[in-house]
Amino acid sequence: MDSRTIYEALRSKIIHLELAPESVLNLSELAEEFGVSRTPIKEVLITLQAEEWIMRQGTHFIVTPLSLERIREITEIRMVMEVQANIWAMQRITPEEKQHLLQLKERIASFDANSPNQSIVDFDSEIHRVIFTAARNAQLTTMLERILSHYLRFWLSSPRIIDPEVFFSEAVELIDAIAAGDEDGVRTCTVRHIRNSVAEIMGTR
Repeated sequence: MDSRTIYEALRSKIIHLELAPESVLNLSELAEEFGVSRTPIKEVLITLQAEEWIMRQGTHFIVTPLSLERIREITEIRMVMEVQANIWAMQRITPEEKQHLLQLKERIASFDANSPNQSIVDFDSEIHRVIFTAARNAQLTTMLERILSHYLRFWLSSPRIIDPEVFFSEAVELIDAIAAGDEDGVRTCTVRHIRNSVAEIMGTR
């Protein structure tokens, strides 16, 4: 198994809380799980550490804890970067990408009260990913996808059931604003969406 596959697998486990925050990562156990030596595992862990998915605690690697201070800092960055990315997406989106976005909007109706939280937030990430890609800035897309994935850990850590109608309401508004070329609408909707997201996570909404 190559290092990229191991990286993707461990990152997914962290994002989806299969590896709990603050859990210790054992190199020998991971090497056995993936059928490789300890060396590629350690290389992957160093990459995950650089992206702040894990951190060192003494001689061990642990999954990065969830903290409100961390989400506050991420939100400050997201508030600047995502607004600009969405505006660029509106300006640079191709007809094919716009059609794809509108198709995703139609699929939102397939979610209901019985839909699991993970499927809801994963689909929300797919919508964001299409928009970020349309911005035509690979570096910005990579940074925003990482930020959004950190948000997912907080969403999935909550015991409450996500109401898809409420959860996706701002995504619908954003897609409509992008499709209409409404820059003020894109800006307003993005800011409101980010503020509401962090308020939900912090339990202040």
